[in-house]
Amino acid sequence: MKSSQPIGIFDSGIGGLTVARAVKKLLPDESIIYFGDTAHLPYGDKSTAAIQAYSVRIADLLLKHKCKVILIACNSASSAAFDLVTEYVGKRAKVFDVINPTVDFIRENYTDEKVGLIGTKQTVSAGVYARKIETLNQGISFTSLATPLLVPMIEEGIYDDEISQNIIAKYLNDPSLADIRSLILGCTHYPIIKNEIHDHFKKQHQQVEIIDSAETVAKALKAFLEYHQLVNTARQGADKFLVSDFTESFEHTTKTFFGREVHLELVPIWDELA
Repeated sequence: MKSSQPIGIFDSGIGGLTVARAVKKLLPDESIIYFGDTAHLPYGDKSTAAIQAYSVRIADLLLKHKCKVILIACNSASSAAFDLVTEYVGKRAKVFDVINPTVDFIRENYTDEKVGLIGTKQTVSAGVYARKIETLNQGISFTSLATPLLVPMIEEGIYDDEISQNIIAKYLNDPSLADIRSLILGCTHYPIIKNEIHDHFKKQHQQVEIIDSAETVAKALKAFLEYHQLVNTARQGADKFLVSDFTESFEHTTKTFFGREVHLELVPIWDELA
Protein backbone atom coordinates (compact mmCIF):
# COMPACT_ATOMS: atom_id res chain seq x y z
CA MET A 1 0.00 0.00 0.00
CA LYS A 2 1.10 3.55 -0.77
CA SER A 3 0.01 6.78 0.86
CA SER A 4 -1.03 8.20 -2.52
CA GLN A 5 -3.68 5.51 -3.05
CA PRO A 6 -7.31 6.53 -2.48
CA ILE A 7 -9.69 5.51 0.30
CA GLY A 8 -12.67 3.46 -0.81
CA ILE A 9 -15.97 3.85 1.03
CA PHE A 10 -19.24 2.06 0.31
CA ASP A 11 -22.81 1.91 1.56
CA SER A 12 -26.21 1.03 0.16
CA GLY A 13 -27.05 4.70 -0.39
CA ILE A 14 -26.52 8.14 1.10
CA GLY A 15 -25.85 7.06 4.69
CA GLY A 16 -22.18 6.39 4.08
CA LEU A 17 -21.79 10.00 2.98
CA THR A 18 -21.78 10.87 6.68
CA VAL A 19 -18.65 8.74 6.99
CA ALA A 20 -17.09 10.19 3.85
CA ARG A 21 -17.68 13.71 5.15
CA ALA A 22 -16.14 12.86 8.53
CA VAL A 23 -13.11 11.31 6.81
CA LYS A 24 -12.60 14.36 4.60
CA LYS A 25 -12.84 16.65 7.61
CA LEU A 26 -10.03 14.81 9.42
CA LEU A 27 -8.02 13.85 6.33
CA PRO A 28 -8.59 16.63 3.77
CA ASP A 29 -5.76 15.56 1.43
CA GLU A 30 -7.05 12.02 0.98
CA SER A 31 -8.78 11.11 -2.27
CA ILE A 32 -12.04 9.26 -1.77
CA ILE A 33 -13.85 6.84 -4.04
CA TYR A 34 -17.39 6.45 -2.77
CA PHE A 35 -19.75 3.76 -4.01
CA GLY A 36 -23.45 3.97 -3.21
CA ASP A 37 -25.25 0.75 -4.08
CA THR A 38 -28.51 2.56 -4.71
CA ALA A 39 -29.77 -0.31 -6.85
CA HIS A 40 -30.14 -2.41 -3.70
CA LEU A 41 -30.93 0.05 -0.93
CA PRO A 42 -31.68 -0.37 1.86
CA TYR A 43 -29.40 -3.21 2.97
CA GLY A 44 -31.19 -3.37 6.32
CA ASP A 45 -34.00 -5.61 5.04
CA LYS A 46 -31.81 -7.83 2.84
CA SER A 47 -30.62 -11.33 3.71
CA THR A 48 -27.11 -11.90 5.05
CA ALA A 49 -26.19 -13.86 1.91
CA ALA A 50 -27.34 -11.02 -0.36
CA ILE A 51 -25.42 -8.38 1.60
CA GLN A 52 -22.30 -10.53 1.51
CA ALA A 53 -22.58 -10.93 -2.25
CA TYR A 54 -23.04 -7.18 -2.77
CA SER A 55 -20.18 -6.31 -0.43
CA VAL A 56 -17.61 -8.62 -2.01
CA ARG A 57 -18.49 -7.37 -5.49
CA ILE A 58 -18.14 -3.75 -4.40
CA ALA A 59 -14.86 -4.49 -2.61
CA ASP A 60 -13.57 -5.95 -5.87
CA LEU A 61 -14.53 -2.74 -7.70
CA LEU A 62 -12.70 -0.62 -5.12
CA LEU A 63 -9.63 -2.84 -5.35
CA LYS A 64 -9.60 -2.23 -9.11
CA HIS A 65 -9.44 1.49 -8.25
CA LYS A 66 -6.34 0.62 -6.15
CA CYS A 67 -7.81 1.77 -2.83
CA LYS A 68 -5.48 1.40 0.14
CA VAL A 69 -8.44 1.22 2.52
CA ILE A 70 -11.92 -0.20 2.03
CA LEU A 71 -14.29 1.26 4.58
CA ILE A 72 -17.63 -0.50 4.95
CA ALA A 73 -19.70 2.57 5.82
CA CYS A 74 -22.83 0.58 6.59
CA ASN A 75 -23.76 -1.16 9.82
CA SER A 76 -25.79 -3.84 8.05
CA ALA A 77 -22.89 -4.72 5.75
CA SER A 78 -20.41 -4.43 8.62
CA SER A 79 -22.36 -6.97 10.68
CA ALA A 80 -23.03 -9.33 7.77
CA ALA A 81 -19.92 -9.12 5.61
CA PHE A 82 -16.89 -7.64 7.43
CA ASP A 83 -15.13 -10.97 7.98
CA LEU A 84 -15.86 -12.17 4.45
CA VAL A 85 -14.68 -8.92 2.83
CA THR A 86 -11.54 -8.90 5.00
CA GLU A 87 -10.73 -12.45 3.89
CA TYR A 88 -11.42 -11.62 0.24
CA VAL A 89 -9.32 -8.45 0.25
CA GLY A 90 -6.41 -10.05 2.09
CA LYS A 91 -3.28 -7.90 2.09
CA ARG A 92 -4.32 -5.82 -0.90
CA ALA A 93 -5.99 -3.18 1.33
CA LYS A 94 -6.97 -2.55 4.93
CA VAL A 95 -10.65 -3.16 5.65
CA PHE A 96 -12.50 -1.03 8.20
CA ASP A 97 -16.04 -1.38 9.44
CA VAL A 98 -18.18 0.98 11.52
CA ILE A 99 -18.82 -1.44 14.38
CA ASN A 100 -15.42 -2.20 15.91
CA PRO A 101 -14.33 1.46 16.37
CA THR A 102 -17.69 2.19 18.00
CA VAL A 103 -17.37 -0.75 20.40
CA ASP A 104 -13.87 0.47 21.30
CA PHE A 105 -15.32 3.89 22.08
CA ILE A 106 -17.99 2.32 24.30
CA ARG A 107 -15.32 0.33 26.15
CA GLU A 108 -13.33 3.47 26.87
CA ASN A 109 -16.23 5.64 28.03
CA TYR A 110 -19.26 3.75 29.34
CA THR A 111 -18.28 1.18 31.97
CA ASP A 112 -21.28 0.19 34.15
CA GLU A 113 -23.66 2.35 32.07
CA LYS A 114 -26.80 1.54 30.07
CA VAL A 115 -26.14 1.92 26.35
CA GLY A 116 -28.82 1.87 23.67
CA LEU A 117 -28.66 1.36 19.92
CA ILE A 118 -31.05 2.08 17.08
CA GLY A 119 -30.43 0.43 13.72
CA THR A 120 -31.85 -1.55 10.83
CA LYS A 121 -33.48 -4.94 11.28
CA GLN A 122 -30.34 -6.59 9.89
CA THR A 123 -28.01 -4.84 12.33
CA VAL A 124 -30.19 -5.50 15.37
CA SER A 125 -31.04 -9.13 14.53
CA ALA A 126 -27.42 -9.97 13.74
CA GLY A 127 -26.57 -9.09 17.35
CA VAL A 128 -22.96 -8.19 16.59
CA TYR A 129 -22.96 -5.12 18.84
CA ALA A 130 -24.55 -7.08 21.69
CA ARG A 131 -21.97 -9.88 21.48
CA LYS A 132 -18.99 -7.57 21.24
CA ILE A 133 -20.14 -5.35 24.11
CA GLU A 134 -20.88 -8.39 26.28
CA THR A 135 -17.34 -9.70 25.79
CA LEU A 136 -15.96 -6.43 27.17
CA ASN A 137 -17.02 -7.59 30.67
CA GLN A 138 -17.39 -3.99 31.87
CA GLY A 139 -20.85 -4.11 33.36
CA ILE A 140 -22.43 -2.39 30.37
CA SER A 141 -26.19 -2.89 30.03
CA PHE A 142 -26.99 -2.97 26.32
CA THR A 143 -30.33 -2.64 24.56
CA SER A 144 -31.14 -2.31 20.86
CA LEU A 145 -34.19 -1.32 18.84
CA ALA A 146 -34.86 -1.88 15.15
CA THR A 147 -36.02 1.35 13.49
CA PRO A 148 -36.76 0.26 9.90
CA LEU A 149 -38.64 3.38 8.77
CA LEU A 150 -35.72 5.74 9.30
CA VAL A 151 -33.56 4.75 6.32
CA PRO A 152 -36.28 5.03 3.63
CA MET A 153 -37.43 8.26 5.30
CA ILE A 154 -33.94 9.74 5.01
CA GLU A 155 -33.38 8.38 1.50
CA GLU A 156 -36.57 10.17 0.42
CA GLY A 157 -35.25 13.42 1.86
CA ILE A 158 -37.80 13.49 4.68
CA TYR A 159 -36.03 15.00 7.66
CA ASP A 160 -36.14 18.21 9.69
CA ASP A 161 -39.92 18.33 9.45
CA GLU A 162 -43.00 17.29 11.41
CA ILE A 163 -43.23 13.86 9.77
CA SER A 164 -39.67 12.89 10.64
CA GLN A 165 -40.01 14.24 14.17
CA ASN A 166 -43.12 12.12 14.78
CA ILE A 167 -41.45 8.96 13.45
CA ILE A 168 -38.32 9.58 15.51
CA ALA A 169 -40.38 10.23 18.64
CA LYS A 170 -42.36 7.01 18.09
CA TYR A 171 -39.15 4.98 18.12
CA LEU A 172 -37.24 6.82 20.84
CA ASN A 173 -40.20 6.63 23.24
CA ASP A 174 -39.96 2.84 23.18
CA PRO A 175 -39.67 1.49 26.76
CA SER A 176 -36.53 -0.46 25.88
CA LEU A 177 -34.62 2.82 25.53
CA ALA A 178 -35.67 4.18 28.93
CA ASP A 179 -32.85 5.38 31.19
CA ILE A 180 -30.07 4.94 28.63
CA ARG A 181 -26.88 6.90 29.20
CA SER A 182 -25.87 6.96 25.54
CA LEU A 183 -27.37 6.03 22.17
CA ILE A 184 -25.39 4.47 19.34
CA LEU A 185 -26.56 5.58 15.92
CA GLY A 186 -26.30 2.07 14.51
CA CYS A 187 -26.79 3.12 10.92
CA THR A 188 -24.68 5.60 8.98
CA HIS A 189 -27.85 7.26 7.68
CA TYR A 190 -28.79 8.35 11.18
CA PRO A 191 -26.25 11.17 11.69
CA ILE A 192 -28.34 13.05 9.12
CA ILE A 193 -31.10 13.20 11.75
CA LYS A 194 -28.70 13.51 14.71
CA ASN A 195 -29.94 16.97 15.65
CA GLU A 196 -33.56 15.81 15.63
CA ILE A 197 -32.66 12.88 17.89
CA HIS A 198 -30.80 15.22 20.25
CA ASP A 199 -33.75 17.62 20.30
CA HIS A 200 -36.13 14.80 21.17
CA PHE A 201 -34.15 13.80 24.26
CA LYS A 202 -33.77 17.44 25.23
CA LYS A 203 -37.55 17.92 25.14
CA GLN A 204 -37.90 14.83 27.32
CA HIS A 205 -35.31 16.25 29.75
CA GLN A 206 -33.11 13.21 29.20
CA GLN A 207 -29.33 13.50 29.29
CA VAL A 208 -28.38 11.09 26.52
CA GLU A 209 -25.08 11.26 24.66
CA ILE A 210 -25.36 10.50 20.96
CA ILE A 211 -22.60 8.28 19.59
CA ASP A 212 -21.98 9.06 15.94
CA SER A 213 -20.24 6.08 14.32
CA ALA A 214 -19.17 8.26 11.37
CA GLU A 215 -16.97 10.42 13.58
CA THR A 216 -15.69 7.43 15.55
CA VAL A 217 -14.59 5.43 12.51
CA ALA A 218 -12.98 8.50 10.89
CA LYS A 219 -10.80 8.98 13.98
CA ALA A 220 -9.86 5.28 13.97
CA LEU A 221 -8.96 5.46 10.27
CA LYS A 222 -6.79 8.53 10.81
CA ALA A 223 -4.94 6.84 13.68
CA PHE A 224 -4.30 3.77 11.50
CA LEU A 225 -2.98 5.80 8.56
CA GLU A 226 -0.73 7.89 10.81
CA TYR A 227 0.68 4.84 12.59
CA HIS A 228 1.48 3.09 9.30
CA GLN A 229 2.70 6.30 7.61
CA LEU A 230 0.01 6.06 4.96
CA VAL A 231 -1.45 9.57 5.27
CA ASN A 232 -1.58 11.32 1.92
CA THR A 233 0.09 14.70 2.30
CA ALA A 234 0.05 15.60 -1.40
CA ARG A 235 -3.37 14.97 -2.86
CA GLN A 236 -3.21 13.05 -6.13
CA GLY A 237 -6.73 13.10 -7.57
CA ALA A 238 -10.30 14.26 -7.25
CA ASP A 239 -12.92 12.46 -5.20
CA LYS A 240 -15.21 10.14 -7.15
CA PHE A 241 -18.81 9.32 -6.35
CA LEU A 242 -20.09 6.15 -7.98
CA VAL A 243 -23.62 4.77 -7.85
CA SER A 244 -25.21 1.56 -9.11
CA ASP A 245 -28.44 3.40 -9.93
CA PHE A 246 -29.05 7.13 -10.28
CA THR A 247 -31.40 8.81 -7.79
CA GLU A 248 -32.10 12.52 -7.46
CA SER A 249 -32.12 12.35 -3.65
CA PHE A 250 -28.59 10.91 -3.67
CA GLU A 251 -27.34 13.69 -5.95
CA HIS A 252 -29.05 16.38 -3.85
CA THR A 253 -27.75 15.02 -0.54
CA THR A 254 -24.22 14.62 -1.90
CA LYS A 255 -24.16 18.26 -2.96
CA THR A 256 -25.57 19.31 0.42
CA PHE A 257 -23.01 17.29 2.35
CA PHE A 258 -19.97 18.53 0.46
CA GLY A 259 -21.12 22.06 -0.29
CA ARG A 260 -20.33 21.87 -3.99
CA GLU A 261 -21.46 20.38 -7.26
CA VAL A 262 -20.71 16.66 -7.30
CA HIS A 263 -20.67 14.54 -10.44
CA LEU A 264 -22.23 11.12 -9.96
CA GLU A 265 -20.83 8.34 -12.13
CA LEU A 266 -23.21 5.48 -12.89
CA VAL A 267 -21.43 2.14 -12.57
CA PRO A 268 -24.02 -0.61 -13.17
CA ILE A 269 -21.82 -3.42 -11.84
CA TRP A 270 -24.82 -5.74 -11.43
CA ASP A 271 -25.90 -5.77 -15.07
CA GLU A 272 -23.75 -8.73 -16.00
CA LEU A 273 -25.29 -10.73 -13.15
CA ALA A 274 -28.87 -10.12 -14.29
